[in-house]
Amino acid sequence: MAMKLPSDNEGKIKLAMSILITIINDTGVPRNIRRAAANALTHLRDVRLSPAVRAANAISVLDEVSQDPNMPFYARTRIWQVITILETVKD
Repeated sequence: MAMKLPSDNEGKIKLAMSILITIINDTGVPRNIRRAAANALTHLRDVRLSPAVRAANAISVLDEVSQDPNMPFYARTRIWQVITILETVKD
């Protein structure tokens, strides 16, 4: 079943943040990946920047870690899901 994305940028960012929080709290995910998710979350919370810049910064962090061979498949899928959501954020 396809997920309906919120139409506003802040809604998309909040959705991405909630998925990142589940990754951060999952002890089955390696620590370096949880750390990258926390770093991406910090970028998304930086209200001094525009929504598109916050999303781009988070995507950069997540794209780099998504190549990690030690990442469980379900976590990689969640990371890709977050990246897909954030790619729709525009100024």
